[in-house]
Amino acid sequence: LTEGKYTDITQQCWDYFVDLMRNVTTSELCEWKVISRPYSELQGCLEYWAERLNYSYPNALAEQYIFQSHHRYFHNCTLEHPVYFDPPEDVLLAMIIAPICLIPFLVTLVIWRSKDGKAQA
Repeated sequence: LTEGKYTDITQQCWDYFVDLMRNVTTSELCEWKVISRPYSELQGCLEYWAERLNYSYPNALAEQYIFQSHHRYFHNCTLEHPVYFDPPEDVLLAMIIAPICLIPFLVTLVIWRSKDGKAQA
């Protein structure tokens, strides 16, 4: 009984989302400030009614609607600003150790060059 009722209500959540998305132009589909309200409404509706009907959330039906929204509306969206991750540990270690190892060499070079300069004067 609960599952059938939740199925009907989630369809209404979806229909409302589709109705809200009618106001969004194709060029705005990837702009979070434009789509955040309809997207949040869909997610909120699915979560609210699951909680209200004592149905677990997240659940397969809710996830299906979220995936459907991405497939139908947001599949062409890519990140404008790429997300940067830390480099692997071995690369990070090399980037830290290389300058540290250069310091004694550079200090030695400076001292050697300054002694050489005094000898010529």
